[in-house]
Amino acid sequence: MESISVFDMLKIGVGPSSSHTLGPWRAAERWVGELIEKGHFDQVEKVQVNLYGSLSLTGKGHATDVAAMLGLCGFDPVTFPIEKIDETIDFITSNHKLRLNDEREIDFNPKEHIKFNRKFLEFHPNGITFHAYLKDGSKKTATFYSIGGGFVIKKERKRKRMKEEKFAQFPFPVHSGVELLSNCKAEGKTISELVLENEKSLRSEEAINEGLQKVWNVMLDSMYVGCHTEGKLPGGLNVKRRAFEMHKNLIGDTPYSNATEWIEAIRSTEVKFRQILKWVSCFALSVNEVNASLGRVVTAPTNGSAGVIPAVIMYYMVIENHDANFSDIRKFMLVAGEIGSLFKKGATISAAMGGCQAEIGVSSSMAAGALTELMGGTPEQCLMAAEIAMEHHLGLTCDPIAGLVQIPCIERNAMGAIKAINACEMALDSDPSSAKVPLDKVIETMWETAKDMSNKYKETSEGGLAVRVNMSDC
Repeated sequence: MESISVFDMLKIGVGPSSSHTLGPWRAAERWVGELIEKGHFDQVEKVQVNLYGSLSLTGKGHATDVAAMLGLCGFDPVTFPIEKIDETIDFITSNHKLRLNDEREIDFNPKEHIKFNRKFLEFHPNGITFHAYLKDGSKKTATFYSIGGGFVIKKERKRKRMKEEKFAQFPFPVHSGVELLSNCKAEGKTISELVLENEKSLRSEEAINEGLQKVWNVMLDSMYVGCHTEGKLPGGLNVKRRAFEMHKNLIGDTPYSNATEWIEAIRSTEVKFRQILKWVSCFALSVNEVNASLGRVVTAPTNGSAGVIPAVIMYYMVIENHDANFSDIRKFMLVAGEIGSLFKKGATISAAMGGCQAEIGVSSSMAAGALTELMGGTPEQCLMAAEIAMEHHLGLTCDPIAGLVQIPCIERNAMGAIKAINACEMALDSDPSSAKVPLDKVIETMWETAKDMSNKYKETSEGGLAVRVNMSDC
């Protein structure tokens, strides 16, 4: 089984969905790269995009078509200016022209050249097929699957062997919670210390720090932007942004002029229990309001659950430890990434495969375990906290109204963050040796629950709130 880096679990990207936006964007990028590599690029006259299953059913709400077009244009979701998205898409739809890889202009009418197919492909619910029609009359086709968290694969998994070889150099390979604890005990290391050694086998410590700093910068920026932006979210549900008013009431007249000063300003505010609940909720809501607006966020492990981890990190920084710095943030991310990787290896982080337990449940579990290490917990207590958080998300369905990541998704991030903090405190006050449910067992249970769950509740908008609440109700 392949090992997974923290930078696989925490990716910088564009909202609203890692599996339905970031994944198709990356798939289109990869496909264009393959056309170039195989010498077909200059011969392309027309391209066709076919979306299948969940990518089709909730594709409009998740901007899957927009993402595919941006990927075909060769733009990078990490660096492409989000303020230019509307302008770029408007040009394509108005002129029926697309600059493939930002080099060659071809005819492209989104209504004709992007097809939404309700059919599910057998390999995975999130399928996307690209067709290139060449000047010599031939056609080149490739199918990709967006498996959650921005991960994109082909059915034949040609890259899997390469990735397994790349990560075979991990000094402490981990495929289960039991194996993780065994390595920690044998080496006398915390989880973050062990994961850091694995990461150092891939890149220098300086590069690790630089990468994680960039991740944190995006997290902090998404919270800051979300807390300072008012209005309604796009999509037609008329959902009002709540982080702005909530933040305004909490921060009061405390002065600040940037995100760094903002942290210090929050530290000086009142911290009674109700205020703590409101701050944590505000942080989580702010990120996912940015995500719902096609803003830049960090998949943690997905875009739909992007608010949980930033909210819990900020909780630690502004409530628990006013001296917290990047060293603490790095530890948090290393632990969170490792816990998330256990779910990806043993179950899924895709709502299209496992419902919302695979997104909010996993992110809450990641945050709970990571916070526990920062609070002085042992590796055993970290995994106990991760287990508690997931145990109480088991069976959570994914039923987005109108296929948008607004209802119930945004609020669920706030609930997941609060549960993570609660799970941490319960684990810190417990003896892990007496725990009845180990993390590996809850991961297995989550996967079995996912397989038993009806497709209506797996990001198809065909059940639950998605059918009980109509657009007209909003």
